[in-house]
Amino acid sequence: MHANEIARPLPAPPSTDWRAVAVVVAAGVASSFHLGKVAIAAPQLQAGLGLSLAMLGALGGTFAVLGALGGVAAGSVIARAGDRRMLALGLVATVLGALLAVLSGSYAALLASRGVEGLGFVLITVAGPTVLARLVQAADRSRAMALWSCFMPTGIALAMLTGPWFGGWRSLWVAAALASGLIAVLVLWAVPRAPGAHATAASPPARIAEVWRGPALALATTFLLYSLMFFALFSFLPVLLQQRMQVGPGAVGLLAALASAANIAGNLAAGALLPRVGRTVLGTAAAAAMALCALGIFVPVLPPWAAFALCLVFSAIGGLVPSSLLSSVPQVTATPAHAALAVGLLMQGSNLGQALGPLLVGNAVDRHGWPAAAVCVVVAALTMGCAVRWRAGAGAS
Repeated sequence: MHANEIARPLPAPPSTDWRAVAVVVAAGVASSFHLGKVAIAAPQLQAGLGLSLAMLGALGGTFAVLGALGGVAAGSVIARAGDRRMLALGLVATVLGALLAVLSGSYAALLASRGVEGLGFVLITVAGPTVLARLVQAADRSRAMALWSCFMPTGIALAMLTGPWFGGWRSLWVAAALASGLIAVLVLWAVPRAPGAHATAASPPARIAEVWRGPALALATTFLLYSLMFFALFSFLPVLLQQRMQVGPGAVGLLAALASAANIAGNLAAGALLPRVGRTVLGTAAAAAMALCALGIFVPVLPPWAAFALCLVFSAIGGLVPSSLLSSVPQVTATPAHAALAVGLLMQGSNLGQALGPLLVGNAVDRHGWPAAAVCVVVAALTMGCAVRWRAGAGAS
C-alpha cells in the first residue's frame, strides 16, 4: 500500500462535544430497545399471531446473526460512506423495519422486518463508537466509551420496564419507531460531520486483512467470550428465576430489568477505573469474578436471594469489559477507516458470542441440568483470561 493510499488520522478535537456524545449514546439505546422489545412482547406475539417458541427465538436471534455475519462489512461501508451518515441511516432502517412489522399480518413479514431492523442495529453499533472516537479528546475517551457501553443494558431494561405499558405489540413497535426517528433528526442536527474525507483508497480486502492481523483480533476474541458468558445467563434469566429461584411470574420482568441495569453501573465504573487500572488487570479480574459468580448462580448450593445477588454482581462486574475493549480501538488503529473496521470486528465478535452463548448453554442445560451452565461459563472465563493476556501481548493492553 502506497503512502498516498492511507488516510491521515483526524485531528484531535479542541474539546469533547458532550451534547453530540449524548445523542450518539441515545442512538445506541434506541437500537437495543428494538432488540429487547421482542422478549417483553412475546406473550402478545404468541396470542396475536400464533407464534411458537422457535419462531420467537428466530425473531430474537436475527440481530445477533446479522451482527455476527456483517460487523466487518458494516465497518467497511462506514469507513467509505461516513460514520455520521451511516448512524442516521441505521436509525432510519429501524424505523422502516418497525413500521413494516406494524403493517404486516404474517410471520414471514415480521421476520423480514426484523432483518431490516437488524441491519440498522449493526450500522448503529458500529458507527456509534466510530463517531465517538473522533468527537472526544483522548483524556475523555474512557468516560465516553463507558457511556456508550451502557447502551445495550439500558435499552433492554427500558424495553422490559415500558413494554407492559402498551396495549399491544403494534403500539410498542410504533413508539420505538417514533423514538428512533426523533433521534435520527437529532443526529443530523447535533453530530458534526467529519472534517474532510476519511476513507482510505486501498481496497476493502486489504484494509480488512490489516485489521485481522492486528491487535483488534485479540480485542474481538475477548468481546466474543465476554458476550458468550453474559448472554449465557441473561438469555435464560427469566426461566432461571422461576425454576431455580422460585420467583413468581409477576416479579420476573422487574428482577430481570434490575439485573440488566446492574450492567450499566459496571460500564460507568469502568470509565473511572480505566485511567487508574490497566486493561489487562481489569479484564482478568472481570473474567475471574464472572466465573465465581456463575458457580453460585447455576449450582444449587445457595438460597435463591443469594443466587440473585450474584446475578447482580455478575452483571455489574461484566460491565467493566465492553468499555475497556472499545476504548482500546483508537490505540491500536492508525486511521479512522481502520478504526471503523476494528469496531466492526469487535461487534462481530460480540454478536457471535451473543448467538453462541444461548445455544451452548441451552443444550448443556437440557442434557445435564443447570450446573452444566456453570461449566460453560467457567471454561469461557478461563479462555477469556488467556485472550486478555494475548491482547496485552498484541499491544492492546
